[in-house]
Amino acid sequence: MIRCEALRWGAPGQPLTPPVDFELPKGSLTAVIGANGSGKSSLLKVIAGLQKPLTGKVILDVPRKGSLSFLPQQQHLDRQFPISLQELVAAGFWGSKQSPEVRSQRLKATLENWCLTGLEQRPLMALSGGELQRALLARLSLAEAPLLLLDEPHAALDELGQSLLWKHIHAWHAQGRTLVVVCHNLAAVRQHIPQTLLIKSSGCVLGPSADLIRQQPQTQVA
Repeated sequence: MIRCEALRWGAPGQPLTPPVDFELPKGSLTAVIGANGSGKSSLLKVIAGLQKPLTGKVILDVPRKGSLSFLPQQQHLDRQFPISLQELVAAGFWGSKQSPEVRSQRLKATLENWCLTGLEQRPLMALSGGELQRALLARLSLAEAPLLLLDEPHAALDELGQSLLWKHIHAWHAQGRTLVVVCHNLAAVRQHIPQTLLIKSSGCVLGPSADLIRQQPQTQVA
């Protein structure tokens, strides 16, 4: 599903790693970990086509346009934009050919699934960080893309929100979707994600999560 060949990324003239090669199979669930500034978020943007690589290429085996959904960090969202939570979530229907009746039913169910019922008309600026994060994840739920790139999806979530997040991640994985998740919570990675891509200045290592996390400083485990 995702193959990177001789890939380097980062600021012009400042690659974050040597050329790297790795492949993430269709239907896999992979965490991306590494120190701050190692290039985790940038790698997801390169895979998503939002940022050009410095060298090399990314090959995506996806069936059609719209087969990829990217969850950015919420700091990149303009919370002054005049839309409601419901309108934000409903944006997940972009490109969908479902009838208005089906959309309405699915939107209602998705809001319930992410514990957002009652917040539908609240503007973005009035949402807490956790509420906004759950709204962004709910939007992702409606998109139904086979490839999901999630950049720190656990950010700002309380215990309930994190429980919902991992429940949905496992459900998406069970549906055969391919997921790549940037996550700083190594304890959660060890518990929920079978394989990990570790980014270091010397390159990338792909392997079992438990093995790679064991190599990391204990101060990174939260």
